[in-house]
Amino acid sequence: MKILLEIPDNKADALLEVLKSMRHVKTTTLTEGKALLMKEVKEAVDEMKLIRAGKKKARNAKDFLNGLHN
Repeated sequence: MKILLEIPDNKADALLEVLKSMRHVKTTTLTEGKALLMKEVKEAVDEMKLIRAGKKKARNAKDFLNGLHN
């Protein structure tokens, strides 16, 4: 199982030490950029699931691309 945690910087070192002391737990520190990318990808996947379930309306691709230029 993989879990992504958001921890205040002043508390992270203590928690990381506890996690690293457990043989069966592996830790990986993410950069802010990677964490943001992961969050945005998750939001996009969640939105696609809502669109496929008919709970949200999809945007026209041309309108989406035009919005990127503004």
